[in-house]
Amino acid sequence: MKKLIYVLAAVKFALPFLLQNAVYEPHRDEFLYLAEARHLAWGYLELPPVLSALSFISNLFGGGLFWIKFWPSLGGALTYVLIGRMILMIGGGRFALLLGWLPFVFGYFLHVHFMLQPNFLEMLAWTAMAYGLMLHVRTGKQVGLYIAGLGFGLGMLSKYSVAFFAAGLLVGLLLTPERRVLRNRHFYFSFMVGLLIFLPNLIWQGVYGWPIIHHMTELKQQQLDHVSRVNFLIDQLTYNLPGLLIWVAGLYWLFFTREGKPYRFAGWAVLLVLAFLTVARGKSYYAMGVYPVLFGCGAVYLERLTGLCRGRLWWRLGMVVFSVIAGCYLNMIALPMLPPAQLVEFYKRNPVFRRLGFLRWEDQRDHALPQDFADMLGWKEMTVKTAKIYHSMDSMAGNGTVLDADNYGEGAALDYYGCEFGLPPAMGHGANYLIWTAKDFYTHNSFILITDNRGELHGDFMKQFTYAVALDSIGTPFAREWGSYIILMKQPTAQGRKIWKEFYEGLRANISVFGR
Repeated sequence: MKKLIYVLAAVKFALPFLLQNAVYEPHRDEFLYLAEARHLAWGYLELPPVLSALSFISNLFGGGLFWIKFWPSLGGALTYVLIGRMILMIGGGRFALLLGWLPFVFGYFLHVHFMLQPNFLEMLAWTAMAYGLMLHVRTGKQVGLYIAGLGFGLGMLSKYSVAFFAAGLLVGLLLTPERRVLRNRHFYFSFMVGLLIFLPNLIWQGVYGWPIIHHMTELKQQQLDHVSRVNFLIDQLTYNLPGLLIWVAGLYWLFFTREGKPYRFAGWAVLLVLAFLTVARGKSYYAMGVYPVLFGCGAVYLERLTGLCRGRLWWRLGMVVFSVIAGCYLNMIALPMLPPAQLVEFYKRNPVFRRLGFLRWEDQRDHALPQDFADMLGWKEMTVKTAKIYHSMDSMAGNGTVLDADNYGEGAALDYYGCEFGLPPAMGHGANYLIWTAKDFYTHNSFILITDNRGELHGDFMKQFTYAVALDSIGTPFAREWGSYIILMKQPTAQGRKIWKEFYEGLRANISVFGR
């Protein structure tokens, strides 16, 4: 049956490559991590370094779409391998392996395992920690504790929220008889292994004044304070609808059956994380890492339960059909499988997606496409138009022209495509571009500004240039950057240079990396 695990994992790996429509480009976040890979460090303003290190490898292989998507697809396959091994460990068979696999290829999990974002690493780390502790409880083998320790260390080096699930597991152990694990010296040795893995980033944070605090404060003020707790709980159902029967069964098995009692600490970790994120107004997807372990437990329980029923084949077929039908429907918001215009029409004919909030962006307004899909459009057009303006200038002026991006998506996309079109590196004040921007940028005489703020062109700052004209804009339909101006600015006044310098210095002063 182990072979079946790897066959299903291989299908899990390959399926998204076959489903996503070729018209879509990398996501704005993916551009950022590829840009960070050109500035390798032990930490970044918003994230630890593992994702950027993986992106560095992707860049070595040319940075094409396959190598961008390789890591999240591999992470999804490995997460299922852990769940498959968990299923066999606690007594599941072939049907349980299939049932535990279905949520991984439908709905949210198909999405997260095709996006080069830290969520797939977080999910893999959470699953590794739970699996390792369950392996130790089941077999007494110390290797389980070290798997959990490695999951913790590599997870913390990938996304700081791994600490939430680690704390939940610790409290779960304290609440159950499995607290005896805490008397095992290997528990502490494995924790020290994890801490040593994480230590370089921890030192980096300390040296640079804990920039994560600035990032979390900014995230809370700009996004999390606007998150609805009710919507968070509703999304736990809608995001996981294809696996609803499975993860609910997993919770039941952990808390109300004799077979699940030894692993109840994992159930407590799930509930504690969900409760914390609800109170803290976490985004809905922050909680998705708790579900794989529930899929594994629930799949085993449902296999046993249906095995005792008359007509078990029909019961099992019904559960598979429910997951497949619900999943095929929700996969229309998991991956962009149709060109933008066709997707927009599909959502219009199926208003349930709008009612469930799948078309609501961070601005809390509904749009024609999901925000992640809109973030995969228009980037190459922007670069081509910027390059046309850049190369239209005479060589002396062109060689000294600075590309200024208003957000990290614009800057990172310019850097991704720019080599092909002979563009210099972009500057900006979004994410780590604030670090990479040269301090003397304002001494130049020509600038090309890409901005999604249409009022920028008519603001007071533009009056500080002898020439400031929007020469083009982004016209890709349904792109999030649609309508963004590409503005050529020349010869700033002395006052204009002073304003721009103080603006950047003010931004830098708010971040501990620069404030020490």
